[in-house]
Amino acid sequence: MPIYVYWGEDDFAMQTAIFRLRDRFVDSQWLSFNYTVIPATQPDAVIQGLTQAITPPFGAGNRLTWLVDTTVFQQCSADLLAELQRTLPALPENSVLLLSCRNKPDGRLKSTQLLQKFAQIQEFSLIPPWKTEQLIDKVQQAARELNIKLTSQSAQMLAEAVGNDTRQMYNELEKLRTFASFDSKPIDKAAVAALVSNNTHNSLHLAAAIKDGDSAKALELITQLIEQNEPALRIVATLIGQFRTWLWVKLMSETRQDNVAIAQAAEIANPKRVYFLQQEVKGVSVKQLASTLPVLLELEVSLKQGLEEILVLQTKIMELCQLFC
Repeated sequence: MPIYVYWGEDDFAMQTAIFRLRDRFVDSQWLSFNYTVIPATQPDAVIQGLTQAITPPFGAGNRLTWLVDTTVFQQCSADLLAELQRTLPALPENSVLLLSCRNKPDGRLKSTQLLQKFAQIQEFSLIPPWKTEQLIDKVQQAARELNIKLTSQSAQMLAEAVGNDTRQMYNELEKLRTFASFDSKPIDKAAVAALVSNNTHNSLHLAAAIKDGDSAKALELITQLIEQNEPALRIVATLIGQFRTWLWVKLMSETRQDNVAIAQAAEIANPKRVYFLQQEVKGVSVKQLASTLPVLLELEVSLKQGLEEILVLQTKIMELCQLFC
């Protein structure tokens, strides 16, 4: 009776894992009988799912019942909890139950605690765009899965190009694999520059433009980000993360802390990256970097209050650029 809980905002990575789960357990010839997808919008979706999951599969293979965007980890009535307690231990060995949701399961709920006893739980969260090392590691891991050889520079360039967009990352890697199919050498940065769609008029480039006081470039990047349907609050979250990192690096560098201590305080995975961050903030002051955070907080509050996105973004970005002029 395998039970799986998948949660997180990385829809592509989660969907890929779910399809692998389906192909692993369900016989393709009996797919229409033994693979059931139940969205949360259906009445009594969880009860339907449990009823389906406890039913033995037809024909060969196993049954897979998928409860999509289930709310059982955010709220659960006493009656539903009793049904879970009754059904989960009784699931047939050849029946697989999968529950997925975007938000982290609430560990205080009895339903979550119950599933933790029975289920394999896997997280599919997006890596924050400013955590460059993790993005590079993810690119390198995906490249190994696809048997693609990348140089360290090409992996970094690809990570910068796709950010935390897992779908685009795999699409670009497939493109690179086709390009390198007749060449055993690692793919270099020149090939990545020529082949990868660079949509990284991204929030990190926006942070760099602000730090340089380049208001024209910053406004251009804001327009491009909005046209790429980048959520405004995600842009702000990236800016806050980047300026906090820069502030920690600048502040601790001026007090002559070593790179390991700086990396630990600024949550930088690789202490060697501290040197490059120090070069990035060489021409700005602690006061300038610290002054960005109240402005970014005001921007976040304005967006959450529902004010017009583009106007608010443009106004506050201009204000931020003025801090570095």
